[in-house]
Amino acid sequence: RDGGRFPTHRHGEAEFMTLTRRQVLKTAAGAGLFSIVPAGVLRGETAPSNQLTRALIGFGCIAQSGNHLTLKGSRLIGLCDPYKSRVQHGLQRAEQCGWGKVKAYENFMALLADKDVDVVHICTPPHWHGCMSVMAANAGKDIWCEKPMTRTVGEGRRVMEVVKAKKRMFRLNTWFRFQGTFYGFGTTVEPIRQIVENGLLGKGPVRCTFGAGQGFSWKFNWSGRVTDVAAPVPADLDWDLWLGPAPWKPYTAHRAGTSFRGYWDYDAGGLGDMAQHYLDPLQYLLCKDETSPVLVDYKGPRQHPEAVGRFDRITLTYDDGTTVALDGDETLKDEPLLRGANGLCVYPKAKEGKTLRLKDANGWWPEEKVLATLAGLPKPAPQQTDFIDSCRNRKTFALNESNGFRSCTMFNLAIVAERLGRGFRFDPVALRAVDDQAADRFLYQGMRAPWKKEMWG
Repeated sequence: RDGGRFPTHRHGEAEFMTLTRRQVLKTAAGAGLFSIVPAGVLRGETAPSNQLTRALIGFGCIAQSGNHLTLKGSRLIGLCDPYKSRVQHGLQRAEQCGWGKVKAYENFMALLADKDVDVVHICTPPHWHGCMSVMAANAGKDIWCEKPMTRTVGEGRRVMEVVKAKKRMFRLNTWFRFQGTFYGFGTTVEPIRQIVENGLLGKGPVRCTFGAGQGFSWKFNWSGRVTDVAAPVPADLDWDLWLGPAPWKPYTAHRAGTSFRGYWDYDAGGLGDMAQHYLDPLQYLLCKDETSPVLVDYKGPRQHPEAVGRFDRITLTYDDGTTVALDGDETLKDEPLLRGANGLCVYPKAKEGKTLRLKDANGWWPEEKVLATLAGLPKPAPQQTDFIDSCRNRKTFALNESNGFRSCTMFNLAIVAERLGRGFRFDPVALRAVDDQAADRFLYQGMRAPWKKEMWG
């Protein structure tokens, strides 16, 4: 891409070297790494019998999970990371997991240039998710991206556009809309979706409350440190590549460790890290996959421009009046997860119960009544929950670039209000703040060169 020129980094400055795709592949072939012929070479686009090949971008803690390193039904053939020590550890772990001797790429650009890779796993800090997803789609790869999908609404919009244009398969790495017990709720999302989808909460807006009382934590301890003194960059780290599209800042161990989540440049504390886990299934169960809130209200302290702090309450309101309150100060801890227009309330499963609890003006429903009601309701439409099958047969995954963008937009709007210290209005069609340039600057942030061009073209 870009005439065969890929960025390289020396002495903290982005320079360029001429590196053609042919040279990258020739080097890899010389290392004897092409024993696995990728599905994209052997098959028609949809032949299910050929093995898909995968490579990991980033090898921190999350890359070693069952959704990445040890994922079955395909073959891992390579990995990269700006930390050389992590690369070496990754090679050892890959061999221990039965993948044999996989390839260590010099950087993720070389990985994307490798035609032997069908699927890329983006396991980096969030400030890289948008740009790498766009670059991977442009390189013809299918994409398994860690949450959050992107740091901003603008980045998410661009990822959605390019993934669709390039006809790639995209999966976001959270799963509670289709499997597993919903955080703090004691049941899967399915029975809650049944209740909403079938109108049991009445005709009118629903009130939703998320906070400690409902089993959700915002991890306010994840905050950056702005008094740390710049330190020498470790010899095994390409700091400029780690920063990538984010503003250049001097290295500190706190920025580059797992504590990166406490800095606005790379994440947004608990909201950035955990909100997609919470809000994506909520968006699904509220049947809001096609839209976004139109109003964001904020209550809480002013934020530091670099380090993430805490909030008291952020409320997202949809065009139909449905509200989602993110309860930070626990003043809403006694509220149910959902309160319907008709007064019916949805609570988590009791400790010894079998399913969620319901309560109306006459009191708690007996569990037998709840179970009988759920049994008589149509179930939600089935979902495509095997991403490898999605890639083989070109079936859109349950959590993809479109609905993932919308759930990411929910908390990215909240983050903008948090950084502004006030609320604002949002147009869910134009995907812009309404008459609010300050909010729009946070919704559509810039990037450092050369990544700005890779992202936006």
